[in-house]
Amino acid sequence: MPLQNRECNFAADALFLDFDGTLVDLAPQPDGVVLSAGLLALLMQIQQATGGALAVVSGRPISQLDHYMAPLRLAAAGVHGLERRDARGHMMALPAPDTAGLMQILESFVARYPALRLEHKRGALALHYRQGPDLEQACIEAMRSALTQVPGFTLLQGKMVVEAKAAMVDKGAAVSAFMTEAPFIGRRPWFIGDDITDEDGFSRVQADGGVGIKIGFGASQAQQRLASPAALFAWLSACVNRSPR
Repeated sequence: MPLQNRECNFAADALFLDFDGTLVDLAPQPDGVVLSAGLLALLMQIQQATGGALAVVSGRPISQLDHYMAPLRLAAAGVHGLERRDARGHMMALPAPDTAGLMQILESFVARYPALRLEHKRGALALHYRQGPDLEQACIEAMRSALTQVPGFTLLQGKMVVEAKAAMVDKGAAVSAFMTEAPFIGRRPWFIGDDITDEDGFSRVQADGGVGIKIGFGASQAQQRLASPAALFAWLSACVNRSPR
């Protein structure tokens, strides 16, 4: 359903935000994203209003998130939860499966198509086809074939990307870990994302009486919806303006 007359109570809620397609619009290449004017200032206000109960939960590594959001440093989960930084700034990382075998299998496939990009992350491998959307099915089949030969990974299909991620992590589990820690513990969780990779986050927060918000179109188990990152920015700004000072 559309998000209507719902606002985050920053004194009592915890907020978990995806990055690409949620805080920022998707770009032709993953390294081409641009933050909208005022976004960092808004996030800083929310971080203060929630007492630090604000985290970015992304498929990107935390180092990339920090690069785009500098000088702001939020609690964060990267690579779908394989790495995590708590609200105190303490970094934690789960053991990562070796991607070398996948790289070796997929490099020859990618070399045949200049429009494709293979992105290596710790414990994950993303095959982007933003410049060649007609290659979607070929990319899915190539990744599926590779995963039958290399254990320890699971396949994720996202917007213009198919990814092999560590099988033991997902965004819902990352949210669960945050919710056992201060300042998140005891708060009502909100998870906001735009893609299939965010469905575990929606499921996790809604199972605990929280709120899932899907950005954009497409089927989702999220119970609320906003049209775009710009609409999210406007909604968060309204929540900040209504919050007690």
